Amino acid sequence: MCIQNNQLAVKAVIFDLDGTITEPFLDFDLMREQMQLDKDAGPILEVIKDSPEHQREKMKKNLEHHEEQAIENSALNPGVSQTLDKLRKMGIQTAILTRNTRKNAIAVTEKHCLEFDSFFGRDDGPSKPDAFGVLKLAEEFGVSPQQVLVVGDYLHDLQAARAAGAHPVLIMTHKNYSEFLEYAEFEIDRISDIIPIIEKLNDKQRNSGGENYAV
Repeated sequence: MCIQNNQLAVKAVIFDLDGTITEPFLDFDLMREQMQLDKDAGPILEVIKDSPEHQREKMKKNLEHHEEQAIENSALNPGVSQTLDKLRKMGIQTAILTRNTRKNAIAVTEKHCLEFDSFFGRDDGPSKPDAFGVLKLAEEFGVSPQQVLVVGDYLHDLQAARAAGAHPVLIMTHKNYSEFLEYAEFEIDRISDIIPIIEKLNDKQRNSGGENYAV
């Protein structure tokens, strides 16, 4: 399918949740400790999946407890509401792509009166760093991955964006953000910094005469 880009380079923005839309809350080191895992055991979802069945349920309950606490204690990063309002006025579609559940992501956004056009959680398909969620949301929005910014605070966000052919944007809220810089196309201090990035990319696209993207 061929899609006209209407002279815009960016037509959608996909956001991570914890650490990006909300202030960092989930403590994965603490989770590993409580699950009696080595601190270098790896990403929680993958560790749970690969664990023996008799351990898996207890580990899942631990994760779900932390995720419920994250909803209750969630606080927005500065400028989130204003940035989403600006994107809506610009005609840019928005989504949440998280390794959390869709239900939890919606609960967080409802708590803070935020509006997104779509949500994709771990119950919807392969999780980041897999490209699946980015590609699925781009398809849903009717845009090419090249017309999508993926904004996140962790390596998985950037890897998913790159694997899909989207623009990876690192918001530098994670304590180890410097380790992820090489995977980012853009780095930002606050969520509102994506607006000038989008304006710059769109101006560049208009000045170049635009092109069609195939998806």
